[in-house]
Amino acid sequence: MHNELTKKDIQMMREELDYRRIELRPKLLEAVKEARAFGDLSENFEYKAAKQEKNRNESRIRFLENMIRTAVVITDRAGEDAVGLYDKVTVYVEEDDETESYQIVTTMRQDALHGLISKESPVGRAILGKKVGERVHIQVSDDYGYDVVIRSIEKAGDDGSIPLNGF
Repeated sequence: MHNELTKKDIQMMREELDYRRIELRPKLLEAVKEARAFGDLSENFEYKAAKQEKNRNESRIRFLENMIRTAVVITDRAGEDAVGLYDKVTVYVEEDDETESYQIVTTMRQDALHGLISKESPVGRAILGKKVGERVHIQVSDDYGYDVVIRSIEKAGDDGSIPLNGF
């Protein structure tokens, strides 16, 4: 499986990797060593917590390394009047008679609760490349879909202000 990521995504992941390897890893190893010195490991909460934190860091390092290794670099190819990556889009949801706003992002930065929708989600896939005024059908599952009308597109680039997802 390949992960479609931007150059900025990869740069941000490399920066996080450097931080986790160079700065955080030695601190966590020292914390484990100090907690081990407290004595009986079977009842040593500090040791267990330090070990868990060290393992969480190592897991995140492996995850980031895998994401970078399998990444396919993508660029935004949308026209000036079409929805593209990192654009802010306002849509009218006909069945709910509501207006919603989204920003289309890569999977490494999605956060649906804050309006950051992955380009690979049903909404993202459906509206990428569409233009203002177009009616788009969003198929959520085999049994359910709904229509939206694109009301506005605010062009935006990837300035790095949207953080990477944690676990």
